[in-house]
Amino acid sequence: MTVAEMKPGGTKPASAKVVLGLAECEQFLIQEARLLDDGRFDEWLNLFTADAWYWVPSQPNQENPRDTISLMYDDRRLLETRVRRLASPRIYSQEPRSRTSRMIGNVTIEEAAPDGKACTVRSKFQLLEYRRETQRIFGGTCYHHLIQGEKGIQIAWKRVDLVNCDAPHEGLVVPF
Repeated sequence: MTVAEMKPGGTKPASAKVVLGLAECEQFLIQEARLLDDGRFDEWLNLFTADAWYWVPSQPNQENPRDTISLMYDDRRLLETRVRRLASPRIYSQEPRSRTSRMIGNVTIEEAAPDGKACTVRSKFQLLEYRRETQRIFGGTCYHHLIQGEKGIQIAWKRVDLVNCDAPHEGLVVPF
């Protein structure tokens, strides 16, 4: 927002739309991590658009989820199934439930739409998962394509590049 667009006294005009700046994107990613750590998966699912996808490649620099198998590749419908399974008290792979802690950092905007209503954000993450007296650590780079719409900021797509994506993994149940 330019100085000319500001009302006297330094307030934004009532018609001003929030643009996706670095601070807004970083706060959004932190909130997403909090929802996942708190096990609020329905709320996490609501962050995604109706046509969103979520992808965890199985190879470094994998260009396409259709050319080879992926660790996870969910469209919105499969994300809904994943969340429903996580909410079920009968999900054996989460008995007892994982306890997780995520850290998000090094957030940058890689591309932005000229109107400021969409952008691709890159961030680094570490995920600590504890379950059945075993602790696992995951780390890597996340890419989110965020859009500003009527429902606020939403995820159009999310790609998670694990540092050890090509290593053997025991069941990956909890989203990154």
